[in-house]
Parts: sequence; structure tokens; C-alpha cells
Amino acid sequence: MDQTLLLALLFLAAAILYGSVGHAGASGYLAAMALVGIAPHVMKPTALVLNILVSTIVTIRFARAGYVRPLAILPFLIGSVPAAFVGGALTLPANIYRPIVGGVLLVAAARFGITAGRASEEFPPRPPWPAGMASGAGIGLLAGLTGTGGGIFLTPLLLAAGWAGTRFAAGASAAFILANSMAGLAGNIGSVGHLPAAIPLWLGAVAAADGSRHPHSAARWPSCW
Repeated sequence: MDQTLLLALLFLAAAILYGSVGHAGASGYLAAMALVGIAPHVMKPTALVLNILVSTIVTIRFARAGYVRPLAILPFLIGSVPAAFVGGALTLPANIYRPIVGGVLLVAAARFGITAGRASEEFPPRPPWPAGMASGAGIGLLAGLTGTGGGIFLTPLLLAAGWAGTRFAAGASAAFILANSMAGLAGNIGSVGHLPAAIPLWLGAVAAADGSRHPHSAARWPSCW
């Protein structure tokens, strides 16, 4: 199968799976691109551009369902947005970038495994400000460096710390991912020049995956995922 079409299918699958829990799918996009041998300097901006589109759609969907409270995640954003900008401005050598991305995927998978089965009472995010800002800064820097939005770390943190209910954690992560993805891309705006010619097709694939969902579908989720 042609590499462009293969990636379109993989991106579509990632957007469907990640979007259902309030994520934009960057870690899935990065894994798919690494699998087919895309260069790191192309992987990062491509993942961020796809992330921005999908997280915009997912954030709107969760906001309509009542699960996005911007002021409640402000401590995380204050710490993460500047850090994501700085991380986006840094370009790591391929021999460092790939292991870091691999580590991010493994740690994220492990943290989801720990928290995914925990049912929780539904309530908006309520993090302590110092802890929220500090954790946001750490996640934001990692998000900017790797080309992810940071939601794969924020959601498990919110659940494990008891700072948000399941659906509100997903809604908070969607908005968090959007802000960090925009900051990370702005930090290295020149990387947009490395976007492949297939980006319109891939944007269409991920938009189709998330645009087809009902805005209130989040309200029908089970209490754990």
C-alpha cells in the first residue's frame, strides 16, 4: 500500500480512538510515522498540525456537552503554554528525539493502564495552583519537545490525583492539548515548511473521524474508559 494512504488510514484510526477520550491523537500519529520511517523533522510539525485540528473539534464537542471549564484548568495552562513554546523551539537530534518519543508512548500507555479502570465521581478540575502550574510546565515542555499536546499525561494525572472526574478530565485534556499544540508549533513556526504534500489528505482523514461524532456523545460514556 502507498505510504501516504497507509498513514491516512493509521491517522484515521488514531483520531477515532483518541478522540473518544478527549485526546487529539498525537502520540498515535507519531507512532504511525515512526513505523513507516518518517524523518523526525517532519514528524513533529505534522503531529502538531493534526493535533490542532482534532483538538479543536474535540474541545468544541466536549464544551457543548458541558465538560470544558477553561478557568478550572488555568493553573495548568499558565505553566504549560510558555513551556510548550520553548519546547517547540528546540530541535533534538534524531538519535535523541526517537528514544524520547518512544519513552513518552510507553510511559503514557503504562499510566493509562493504571488509571483507566478507575470509576470516579464527576466534578470539574480542581487542582492546587502551585501543583497545577508546576505539573503543567513539565508536561508542556515535554509536549513541545516531542510534538504531542500533553493530554496523555494530564488525563492520568487528573484522575490519579483526584483533581477531576473522568469526563471533565477528558474535556480539560482536549482544551489543554489545543493550547499546547498551538504554542509548540508557534515556538518553531519555521518547521511548517517541512510539512509533507500529503497533509491536506491527512487533515481530511482525522477531521472525518472526529467530525462525525455527536457533540453530546461524551455524556453517554461509561464512568471509566
